[in-house]
Amino acid sequence: MVIDFHVHAFNPKIAKKAIDALALCCKTDPLTDGLITTTCQRMDEWGVDKACLLSIATKPSQQRLITDWAAELDRDRFYPFMSLHPDADNWEEELSYALSKGLVGLKLHPDYQGFFVDDEKYEPFFEAVEKTGIPVVIHSGFDPVSPEVTHCDPERAKRLIERHRHMKLVLAHLGGNYMYEQVLDTLAGIDGEVYFDTAYAKACSDDMLAKIIDKHGADRILFASDCPWDSPKDTLEKLERLDISDDKMELILCKNALRLLER
Repeated sequence: MVIDFHVHAFNPKIAKKAIDALALCCKTDPLTDGLITTTCQRMDEWGVDKACLLSIATKPSQQRLITDWAAELDRDRFYPFMSLHPDADNWEEELSYALSKGLVGLKLHPDYQGFFVDDEKYEPFFEAVEKTGIPVVIHSGFDPVSPEVTHCDPERAKRLIERHRHMKLVLAHLGGNYMYEQVLDTLAGIDGEVYFDTAYAKACSDDMLAKIIDKHGADRILFASDCPWDSPKDTLEKLERLDISDDKMELILCKNALRLLER
């Protein structure tokens, strides 16, 4: 079984606008048109059984819209994640509402949402999320939308982890996009339920990827692509080039994800 822990698609009302804007910002050609139907077709081509569908509430007014749309996704193909905005006045209400709709995780993107993960202002937010027991995927490292300021670098992530030892935290992009040396020195092997996903792993060398997996442990690595910006097929081929045992590969491809998601 293959579970892609990091996939993006959009409500058909905004899909084209969102994909076009992101492609321009990232200077990357998308591999889908951002629609669920196309994403499912590509998942079939790539051999992906299920995926975590991650959306981002770039402003508070989008929280409920994302939840209602995600709640309608086919649960045989997708694990639907909510997105809350930490600066929203009603994030507690929206968290409860999303849980009542059966959403299984939370996606945050500090660069798009404009907050630093280690800012003590957000302690009540993270305390509440930690208590729910759901996995929290946070974009980590560089993002082209905020090229001069990184809102979740390895040092900031470490401070967040130290305050919330029981939070099921997934640091996307191998713990820090384009910051792999810092990840290896600062985060890899850290105590707690701290996972790295392999989204956009093509930016990381095979040698560095192997070092991060070895130090952090295959039991805390999640297979992920960042589709439509990278393909799970290419990500899997990259992993297969490494000296990873079959048992550890199974952990990465599905067992770790199932442990987090199937509650």
